[in-house]
Amino acid sequence: MTAETLNIAVAGAGLIGQAHIEVIRQSPGLRLAAIADPSPAAKSLADRIGTPFFASLDALLATQRPDGIVLATPNALHVPQALQCLEAGVAVLLEKPIATTIREAEKLVARAARGGPRVLIGHHRAHSPIMTLARSALAEGLLGRLVAITGSAMFYKPDHYFEDGPWRIQPGGGPILINMIHEVHNLRMLCGEITAVQAMASHATRGFAVEDTVAISLRFAGGALGSFLLSDTAASPHSWEQTSGENPAYAHYDDQNCYVVTGTQGSLAIPTMQLHRYPRAEDRSWWKAFEVSGLALDREDPLRRQIRHFGEVIAGHAEPLVSARDGIKNLQVTEAIARAAASGQTIDLT
Repeated sequence: MTAETLNIAVAGAGLIGQAHIEVIRQSPGLRLAAIADPSPAAKSLADRIGTPFFASLDALLATQRPDGIVLATPNALHVPQALQCLEAGVAVLLEKPIATTIREAEKLVARAARGGPRVLIGHHRAHSPIMTLARSALAEGLLGRLVAITGSAMFYKPDHYFEDGPWRIQPGGGPILINMIHEVHNLRMLCGEITAVQAMASHATRGFAVEDTVAISLRFAGGALGSFLLSDTAASPHSWEQTSGENPAYAHYDDQNCYVVTGTQGSLAIPTMQLHRYPRAEDRSWWKAFEVSGLALDREDPLRRQIRHFGEVIAGHAEPLVSARDGIKNLQVTEAIARAAASGQTIDLT
């Protein structure tokens, strides 16, 4: 261990917590300082890899002060535990969502604004090389003025997913509040702030009390419009997980896309990064052929990039790529979509 090594603890050793533990252990300049989790399985994991174990975050903070803590605990604990860490002088990488309610999230946003230890919200797709390349293409003006985006997160959740978590068939357990928050941040990164939403939901396929399919319309601050299809009962490869190839737990279809961004000069399909573009602005027409090309992409696990960025944030070398304010905006848009689907009204976010 060198003088520059940062000590990072992980609270919560479920699936995502274990992923964080692994990338910390494999990242130069970072050391896994401890695991905090009440489960016997977490203690077995800590014993197996030779890492200090604590049954609670309280016990960890009473014993040591790591440079940073990854909070991968249940959603209801996100804000109180993040505030606890900040008061102890420890930077936080807080898994999404930032909170379960806007009111709770506002407490953390206010605390983060006062300075001191930093907060990074764990929307890991923000660190994806795919998103970095797509945002660069848009910023360079390759598509001209942004006009529209179409997107989808359509996949099939097996029956045991609901049997293992019966709360998922009740209001609040559907794909809007579980899955859509991931998409909202991607949409904001690509197209800017979302100012209004409309939505229509259905539970016709499974018949649960919660939605299984949603059609969403969005307006962005720059005037662009978006449409998005969300379903957890659609046998389709058109989702980020299945097209990006970034999570080996999912089958990968490298010839499929989940977003198409369109401007006045051309369009970009994501994540295949296929670009259709008119060669001359003065010669655009639907009768004219596009120049078709692909943007070169260097793939890397976004969780690895995220933990490196967290180290830079702790060291004071970078601002959080996804701030607490970003986290609350993602939650606000997601909740607005749920309200729009329930009411049939347009929800204004300005």
